[in-house]
Amino acid sequence: METHIPDDVDLFRQKALQWAASFETACYFDSNSYTDPYSSFDVLIAAGASEGLESNAGSAFEELAGFIENSPQWIIGFLAYDLKNETESLSSANPDHLNFPDLYFFKPKHLITIKAGQVKITSESPASVITEINCTSLTTERFSFQGTVKTRFTPDEYQAAVRALKDHIHRGDIYEANFCQEFYADNCVLNPLEAFKSLNTISPTPFATFFKYNHRYIISATPERFLSKRRNKIISQPIKGTIKRSADFKEDQYLKESLRNNEKEQSENVMIVDLVRNDLTKCAIPGTVEVEELFGIYTFEQVHQMISTVICQAKPGLSNAEIIRAVFPMGSMTGAPKISAMELIEKYERSKRGVFSGAIGYFSPDGDFDFNVVIRTLLYNAAEGYLSFHVGSAITFASDPQKEYDECLLKAEAIRRVLSESIK
Repeated sequence: METHIPDDVDLFRQKALQWAASFETACYFDSNSYTDPYSSFDVLIAAGASEGLESNAGSAFEELAGFIENSPQWIIGFLAYDLKNETESLSSANPDHLNFPDLYFFKPKHLITIKAGQVKITSESPASVITEINCTSLTTERFSFQGTVKTRFTPDEYQAAVRALKDHIHRGDIYEANFCQEFYADNCVLNPLEAFKSLNTISPTPFATFFKYNHRYIISATPERFLSKRRNKIISQPIKGTIKRSADFKEDQYLKESLRNNEKEQSENVMIVDLVRNDLTKCAIPGTVEVEELFGIYTFEQVHQMISTVICQAKPGLSNAEIIRAVFPMGSMTGAPKISAMELIEKYERSKRGVFSGAIGYFSPDGDFDFNVVIRTLLYNAAEGYLSFHVGSAITFASDPQKEYDECLLKAEAIRRVLSESIK
């Protein structure tokens, strides 16, 4: 490892991202200067794969445990939502147009972390990495998208599905379900790196991610943490509760307070907090699960969000892969009861979620890990010319179908803006 302090850290970061994107496999995490007591760095950049693991639901978590234990080092990758079929007796039959694996992790040839202006490089030749990055010329090409965005649901169809889910709630089948719809473009062309730069400018978030795996790309502006481990402490931070921002300061503060005091949003949030608490008991020392923060209000570029923090102490003897398997997928993207909600999600949604509502993150050499929730995210298969982004909302007994549809559009605003501005 070598430490480097560049004259211009931001310029170095931009060049390092562009340099990394030239590899067949790369990942870039950016906290966008959000203050977070559980983050270990401001930026992480991984480039090139010395070894990789690709798997689908069946024995994926077991394979991941072996991959981690082989050699303690940085390991970067993603988990798709459909690994639920491995953690529970479930199935996925909806159409899949993206063709991502359910799990992919790699051991990077080069790894760069940036924190407080200091750059640390882990590589066989750190000096060569610094030279290559400094010699990288930033592209000046304008982001462009060639394609037409369509949706799997008309507004009326989406609202009819919400009413059907409410019928299940009234019958007592579930209390809440996170119901999502897909926006997509086929036969399209996208510059993934420029798309990420544009999205990260319009909607900077604490878990922003650019992930490249051959011709598959994940371009994410997610604000949500799925699961983190810091020594023996496990942290999960479910988001439930959304309201728009306003350019007017007084109105924006009013909207923020409205979210804080909204009983419907609080009800949705506490349902998922209880679900996450229950999930964590599977990997926690008994009696250590607790709510560190309930109904915290956090502000992002387009929205205010209600976020709670649930923690526990990890049960001794469990591998990191076993801890994640016990909790996966994130409760905020499923519902309660969790298994029944996932069964109904499969019934009423019209496309396979895949990486959406899964997780992207890392395992570090010291045994810690940190994973986000894949929301507010573009998924792109360049070989197939297929682009996809899902959005959804929590359906409860108090849900208004029109308002739930409007919430979907609000959550998709940044991505839709990126794509529409690219073709002006």
